[in-house]
Amino acid sequence: MYQDEIVEEIHRIRQEYSRSFNHDLEAIFADLQKKQAESGMKVVNLSRKSGIIKY
Repeated sequence: MYQDEIVEEIHRIRQEYSRSFNHDLEAIFADLQKKQAESGMKVVNLSRKSGIIKY
């Protein structure tokens, strides 16, 4: 079976990141929110707004 080196590296990095938070999703989410806030980049909300008529 073909193994893509880039995909394998992404999986390894993701696993290490998750392991650093003991696989605690709430801690991972809090860390990502912190990094987002510290980045200073504008965050776009793509969720649908209520009151919009759907056809």
